[in-house]
Amino acid sequence: MSRTPFSLEQLRAAVAEGEIDTVVLALTDMQGRLQGKRIHAPFFLDQVVENGSEGCNYLLAVDVDMNTVDGYAMSSWERGYGDFAMRPDLDTLRRTPWQPGSAMVLADLEWLDGSGPVVASPRQILRRQLDRLAAHGLTAYAGTELEFVLYRDSYEEAWRRGYRELTPANQYNVDYSLLGTARVEPLLRRIRTEMAGAGLTPESAKGECNLGQHEIAFRYDEAVACADHHVVYKNGAKEIAAQEGMSITFMAKPNAREGNSCHIHFSLRDASGSSAMLGDGPAHLSVTGQRVLAGLLATMREFSLLFAPNINSYKRYQPGSFAPTALRWGTDNRTCALRLVGHGQGMRVENRVPGADVNPYLAIAALVAGAVHGIEHELELPDECTGNAYDDPAAERVPGTLRDAFDLWQGSAVAREAFGDEVVAHYANNAKVEQAAFDAAVTDWELVRGFERL
Repeated sequence: MSRTPFSLEQLRAAVAEGEIDTVVLALTDMQGRLQGKRIHAPFFLDQVVENGSEGCNYLLAVDVDMNTVDGYAMSSWERGYGDFAMRPDLDTLRRTPWQPGSAMVLADLEWLDGSGPVVASPRQILRRQLDRLAAHGLTAYAGTELEFVLYRDSYEEAWRRGYRELTPANQYNVDYSLLGTARVEPLLRRIRTEMAGAGLTPESAKGECNLGQHEIAFRYDEAVACADHHVVYKNGAKEIAAQEGMSITFMAKPNAREGNSCHIHFSLRDASGSSAMLGDGPAHLSVTGQRVLAGLLATMREFSLLFAPNINSYKRYQPGSFAPTALRWGTDNRTCALRLVGHGQGMRVENRVPGADVNPYLAIAALVAGAVHGIEHELELPDECTGNAYDDPAAERVPGTLRDAFDLWQGSAVAREAFGDEVVAHYANNAKVEQAAFDAAVTDWELVRGFERL
């Protein structure tokens, strides 16, 4: 599949004709956000294409508020908070129709001393897992389904209100409702068409259950391209909503109703381009497909920090919801963490564990690492769940809190084998920092509960 129709030659022509004057050079941080610079287009062509640019290495060592925090080996006050190199990946060059006169390119991160890539960079983490998979003659494809809640309040108004008493774009459940989604179709249409202009392939938009909740789906692609499209879409959708005086949240659980999921569809192809998962075994799975699913199940708990990276992520896992807690697999069974869907060459597994706050590079890397683990250790696939997985008392469960996920990740020999000690330590520290910040906070719930009555 092609990534983007916009080439360097086309950029040169667009700059010469005055159509583009700015190139956004972006990296993805630990939280899955785009960070970077807006570069004058002629300077980008003259200097950055060949030489790259620089960014402070604290971009992979801060909390969500951009506060410097302790505990990162690669970046600290003691090390002087130096730079790393941002090397544009020209395969990701694209127009950004929602920002007239602009184009965007994603960057890979390298150390300035030439010692190699920044190992803890999310894009590099995914690339390393794909190299491990390629050693088995396999290529990973993925598609992410991001849900969001849309409000008619601007981001500035939401901030002023402390994110309370906001007006959702819909007042009732609009799951699959054409009437309900028509109320916000001008915005949804703008997002779809402008993402298409950026080289993504939109498939559909539909309403969801929470008030003002929607999902826009895009076509699957090779793993890195899928993650690239995910972060471009997520950032661009927020920018477009802001331009329309509205706001979008991708929080996993923005309120007491249904959470925002990010189901990840995942499949493998062999060297001939055919499905490596299709075969004559249970549920039409090949031996490779069985081992892949077994590996995903075996590593799900220990890798849960990559699927559910925030305090809020774990509040999505509620009884009786479509956010799974049972680590089982089943054919077209939405009560299972792993839902096998599709037919023939389209067979794939849908991981229903991640929420919309996920970093796609890390989550897909976890899927690839789990698949490799299952293949290399020739794991046996447990029996299929054909009923309600929630009611299975023997099923292992998704960790209940970030603290539980931290302990599993920190102590995981499988994670260290797959990702290396540096990556395990880096993302363990990220979770530790978030947990400490939450433990120190006084919440609205505590105030309502105890201000007068305790």
